[in-house]
Amino acid sequence: MIEVKNLRKHYGSHIAVDGISFEARQGEILGLLGPNGAGKTTTMRILTGFMPPTDGTASVAGYDVMNDSMEVRRRVGYLPEKVPVYPDMTLRAYVTFVAQLHNVDNHKKKVDEVLDRFGLLDRRDKLIRSLSKGLRQRLGLAQALVHNPPVIVLDEPTIGIDPKQVIEVRDIVKSLRQDHTVLFSSHILTEVEQVCDRVVIINQGQVVAQGTAEELGRQFKPQRQLYIELDGGNDAAYQELLNKIDLIESIDKDGRGYVLHIATTDSIQKPITRAIADSDFTLVELRQLDVSLEDVFLDIISKGDR
Repeated sequence: MIEVKNLRKHYGSHIAVDGISFEARQGEILGLLGPNGAGKTTTMRILTGFMPPTDGTASVAGYDVMNDSMEVRRRVGYLPEKVPVYPDMTLRAYVTFVAQLHNVDNHKKKVDEVLDRFGLLDRRDKLIRSLSKGLRQRLGLAQALVHNPPVIVLDEPTIGIDPKQVIEVRDIVKSLRQDHTVLFSSHILTEVEQVCDRVVIINQGQVVAQGTAEELGRQFKPQRQLYIELDGGNDAAYQELLNKIDLIESIDKDGRGYVLHIATTDSIQKPITRAIADSDFTLVELRQLDVSLEDVFLDIISKGDR
């Protein structure tokens, strides 16, 4: 549905997007993750026809963004970071205006359907200026979907709204995968991890990693981590014991226990429990720690900034 190859965008001497390539499949929610200024918004603006690329190619639903810009726009629903609303219009008038721009058949029925889908139908005759930030985000989603496009592009859709509204918007976005391909941009790591099927990480205008959260974890954080908590001794004695166990590369204190860094896929629980059984200590807890997208992201970005 979305295919990007060697895409570049220069503003004079500044390179905002530097040869990125990725694709989003039909029915997939693809996360575009990166720090502020990484090139996420520029990429989205190119894909939605707001600006041309300097070089490279990009296509949406089979149409080239340069050669078939109008066809691309017909097939994309776009919610930019700042919702493009007219404060003195009513909700119904605004979404009707967008529907007419897209030549939506039977637009009155479609407008009411999409307002109802996002819980806005009872507010349809209110002025947009009276809406909270969260309701404006919902209205932005309504205008992006009123023409039922195959591709939805969302740029930071949960920024600036309260936690309850964040959950509501996340649930809405996850429901879109049934009928749409979604490109979802955010710099909130937990949000991307919860919503997206795959992730493309951009830093300094370049793609530095892409894949599922699990794939990225295996690729960029191959070192396993275990949490262990002991009783019956003191810190010095615990660390002396743990340092004698082969395959444990390093140990970090973590609250009442320790995080063990292990650079192997071999089972190490048995050597650990055997060493503790031979000591005077009691094993309180031993568990493997999952590698989060945040761990991967911070590792990748820190390496790129060196």
